[in-house]
Amino acid sequence: MPKETDPNQPVRTSLTRRALLKSSSAALLTGLLGGVALTARPLVGFASVERHGLSVFGELKYPPGFGHFDYINADAPKGGRFSFSAPSWLYNQNPQTFNTLNGFVLKGDAPPRIELLFDMLMVRASDEPDAVYCHLSQSVALSTDGNRLTFQLRPEARFHDGTKVTPEDVAFSYLAIKDKGHPNLKLSLRALDKVEVSDDSVTLVFDGTQTRQDPIEAASIVPIFSKADYDGKAFDGSTLTPPVGSGPYKVGLINPGSVIEFHRDPDYWGKDLPTAVGHHNFDIIRLSFSRDSTTTFESFKKGDLNFWQEFSSKRWATQYDFPALSEGRVQKLELPDDEPSAAQGWFFNTRRSKFADPRTREAIAITFDFEWSNEKLFFGLYQRTHSFFERTAMKASGKAEGKVLALLEPYRDQLDAAVFDEPYMPPVSDGSGRDRKILARSIQLLKEAGWTQTEAGWVNGSGETLEIELLGNTPLFERIINPWAERLALIGVPLRFRLVDPAQFQRRLDEFDFDLAGRRYSMSATLGPATRSVWGSASADTNGSYNLAGLKLAAMDAMIDAALAAESREDMEAAGQAIDRIWRAGHYWIPNWNKPVHTIGLWQGIQAGETAGLYEFYPESWWWMKG
Repeated sequence: MPKETDPNQPVRTSLTRRALLKSSSAALLTGLLGGVALTARPLVGFASVERHGLSVFGELKYPPGFGHFDYINADAPKGGRFSFSAPSWLYNQNPQTFNTLNGFVLKGDAPPRIELLFDMLMVRASDEPDAVYCHLSQSVALSTDGNRLTFQLRPEARFHDGTKVTPEDVAFSYLAIKDKGHPNLKLSLRALDKVEVSDDSVTLVFDGTQTRQDPIEAASIVPIFSKADYDGKAFDGSTLTPPVGSGPYKVGLINPGSVIEFHRDPDYWGKDLPTAVGHHNFDIIRLSFSRDSTTTFESFKKGDLNFWQEFSSKRWATQYDFPALSEGRVQKLELPDDEPSAAQGWFFNTRRSKFADPRTREAIAITFDFEWSNEKLFFGLYQRTHSFFERTAMKASGKAEGKVLALLEPYRDQLDAAVFDEPYMPPVSDGSGRDRKILARSIQLLKEAGWTQTEAGWVNGSGETLEIELLGNTPLFERIINPWAERLALIGVPLRFRLVDPAQFQRRLDEFDFDLAGRRYSMSATLGPATRSVWGSASADTNGSYNLAGLKLAAMDAMIDAALAAESREDMEAAGQAIDRIWRAGHYWIPNWNKPVHTIGLWQGIQAGETAGLYEFYPESWWWMKG
């Protein structure tokens, strides 16, 4: 599932540490190492066997009885406080403020990392693209028809109030999320028909329409709640009363909208599990909230925060000269980022008639001069983003052929011819900030789209005037948007940057009340159910979905279906390339920029963990060094 990050910084939302827009993947059905490939079709002749892990396409890296994940320091010392401002978040979480501790529904603004309070049945391995391993469950078995996933629960599993985690708690959690959970979380339970319980096991029963990814997503992203904790209160209500969880942390200090601390539970029941060893090393994880990143950065410089993930090229190039850095008390790090590049850009809201014609969208998009911006504003630190799938095999190139062409061909009459040609690439400007050829092309496109230039501006046949409001929640982007607005003014199109508070910003995104809005979605190496939230027709009318553009296209729905039904990574990648072609040819966004490293400020004493070769970046698993 995607994970959200703030493009206004510019950043990285996931779809959780274990479930962000992140999914998973690998190769054919195998029983090696205890793994099993999932498929929506019956697995003929496959006996139902208890396993320690699952994968979408193939074998597992870690065998039964493994001690810990390879990328984790199993001997990392416990202790210390990790204080930071969240660089990524999920669902209704908000990195700038919070007014509820219910982080799995649509209502309210929850603090990032609230998922630290809860356990899941299974958790992901960050060094495999699609593998999940038993955590709260001690084993899992898939029925021969692929419709029943049965988990044996660990008898030692306990909630923070000391009560046992029961199958009834698991059933309650799944049904509550399916009924009242956040729309993007509910996607993975779309095909869940019912939940059956016994004395020590729980079975998720699917209706037969599930994709290969659905069971894995369902097993690894649904938090397990205490059924008793919700006796007499609404599951989807807003509350600042800490929920009863079973995870490694409890809520400590809380100052709504300003600070929240998660305190490590030294008696955490699962601390010795192979999926937990080497994790949860900080005694306190403290999140600070502010609407102004400049203020937050000042807090980092003073040592109030000991971790800072930098998303401002200007700040990275010009403001890392403060005393603590020169004295060696702060490190300035560039750590390898081998995750698929996050998809960052400004999204057009095609629900608004003025953006209905793709030529209008292209005319506006090409006036953004990346080459000028990179030189004058970004200090040459970035490269241009072209695809939603940068740094993955799902980024399309060349003319459509082979499996990609076979997927697209039945929809040729519904698609622009450009989908089948070389994938769309934004024009490269002369770097002047006023490339006349590009501005002339923009005017030509507006005329082709039916706009007429008058004294009042560009007007279409319905009498509608072309003007744009770009919605934002931080002033950081003003230095980038203002020069772009000046370019658009040269061709007679007014662009206004509308700065709103964090709660209003999230509400307007959830209700699709914007012209243009910036977001950044952290992708995974495998397309999962959340893909429907980004591009699926049904999600275009679902408040809170990731389909900011309002895309409704039968051909795109078919490509999503093909990706989720793929029986090999090669087939999934072909479907991903088809999705990429449709998206890029439709000019649904103005792609921004990316870089292949994590730019980090870190106070002395904290040891950074492994980042190279991993599918997710999760500094909360780092540790304080002894001495």
